[in-house]
Amino acid sequence: MTQNPSPESDATLGTEARLSRLEAQVATLAEAVRVLARGLENIPSKDVPPEEAERGARLAHEILLSQGL
Repeated sequence: MTQNPSPESDATLGTEARLSRLEAQVATLAEAVRVLARGLENIPSKDVPPEEAERGARLAHEILLSQGL
């Protein structure tokens, strides 16, 4: 997926192109949320080091940045 185009280019995109771009953005957001949730999971029987949460947050942020979101 490429970076978000300017708002002016939205007017020139067809419905299919806008829908495809939106689907790709939702998929990227879903992946970022999965990564973040994995980093924040806390299994009661196991101590999770704070580095796991930090790593998940950093990775989620990198995913969003890489897709221009």
